[in-house]
Amino acid sequence: MITLFDWLLSVLLILLFLPVLVLFVQVLLACLPVRSLPSAQGSRPRVAVLVPAHNESSVIIATLNSIRPQLLEGDRLLVVADNCADDTAALVRASGAEVVERSNDQQRGKGYALDFGVRHLAERAPDVMIIVDADCQLGEGAIDRLAMCCFDSGRPTQALYLMRAPEHSGLKVRIAEFAWCVKNLVRPQGWARLGLPCQLMGSGMAFVWRDLALIDLASGHIVEDLKMGFEFCRRGKPPLFCPDARVTSYFPRSDEGLSTQRTRWEHGHLGVILGDAPRLFVESIGRGNWNLLAMTLDLLVPPLALLALALGAAFSLSWLVFMLGGAWPPALIASAGVALLSATIVLAWSQFARAVISFSALLYAPFYAVKKIPLYLGFLLKRQVEWVRSSRGDQ
Repeated sequence: MITLFDWLLSVLLILLFLPVLVLFVQVLLACLPVRSLPSAQGSRPRVAVLVPAHNESSVIIATLNSIRPQLLEGDRLLVVADNCADDTAALVRASGAEVVERSNDQQRGKGYALDFGVRHLAERAPDVMIIVDADCQLGEGAIDRLAMCCFDSGRPTQALYLMRAPEHSGLKVRIAEFAWCVKNLVRPQGWARLGLPCQLMGSGMAFVWRDLALIDLASGHIVEDLKMGFEFCRRGKPPLFCPDARVTSYFPRSDEGLSTQRTRWEHGHLGVILGDAPRLFVESIGRGNWNLLAMTLDLLVPPLALLALALGAAFSLSWLVFMLGGAWPPALIASAGVALLSATIVLAWSQFARAVISFSALLYAPFYAVKKIPLYLGFLLKRQVEWVRSSRGDQ
C-alpha cells in the first residue's frame, strides 16, 4: 500500500527531476547543428572596455595586452583599481592605459567597482560598454563581435567565457573545467537554439550604454552578474549568447584559491535559487515573460556535483523505502533521474569535452562530488555572503 509519505516523497523527487530534465534538454539542443548569428551590419560602435581589478598585479598586463590590439580610434580602456593593496594601478598607468583608483572598506565587491567605472566613463560615454575581468584573455576579434552583436540586437550580450585548468593540474581541476564547459558553453548554446536568453557570466559582457540606466550596478552581491542578467530580462532586455566571441581564464593554482572561488560561485548560485527563483517563476508565468521563465528554469539547475549528490541520496532513500514498504513510484522516479543525468553527462562529454578530460577520468566525478559535501554543508551552516577575491597562486 502506498502511503502519504510515499506520495510526498514522489512529489519531492519530481521537483528534483525537473532540473535534470532541463539540463538534458539543453545538452540535447546544443548538439544540433550550429545556427549562425545574423551578420553584423554597418560600422562598429564606439566601445569602452571596463576592467575591474582588485590586487591583480600578477595578471593585469597580460589582460591589457589582449584587449589593446582590438581597440579602434575613439575606444576607451579603463581599469578600476578597486581597494588594491598592491601595485596594480601603477602597472596599468605605466602601460599607458587609463586607470582610476577606488578605496572604500565599507563597500567591497565587484558591483561597486563597476558602478565607479561607469560613472567615470559617463564623462565621454561610449555606444557599448564591455566588462572584462582582470585575469581574462580575449580571443581574436572578440571586441568587434561582442560590440556589433550587442549594438545590433539592442540587448546585453555574453561572450563564451571558458575557464581552463592550468598545465599539470590535478584531476579535480580538470573535472571542474568540464563542469564549467557544460555550464558556460553547452547549456547556453542549447537555449540559444530555441532563441532563448543566457545568464550573464561575469566577464565578456557587453551592454548598450543607455541600457545601463535600467539597473543598479552598485552591489556587494557575490554573484552580481547573475542578478544583473535577471534584472535586464525583467526590463525587456534578455541577454544574448555570442559564442563567436571568446574569453578565457585559468582556475587558481592554489587549493586555497580554488576553494575560495568555488565557495563564492556556488554559495552565491544556491542563494539566488532559494531567495529569488520562486518569485521569478511566479512573475514569469504571471506576466507571460517566457524569456524570464527560460532563465529561471536554467537557474534551477544547481552545480553538477550537488545535483549528482542529491540524486544519489534520493536514489538510496527511495530504494530503501521500496524494500521496506514496497512503494515503487519513488524508486522509479529516482532511478529515471539517475539514468537521465548519467546519459546527459556522457552526451555532453562526448560532444564537447573529449579534449578536456578522458572518459576514464570522468568516472572519478562521483568521488569528486562526495569531496564537495563540506562546501554544501557550509552553505547551510555558514553561507558566504560577502565578496572574497580568490588567491590565484603562480600563474
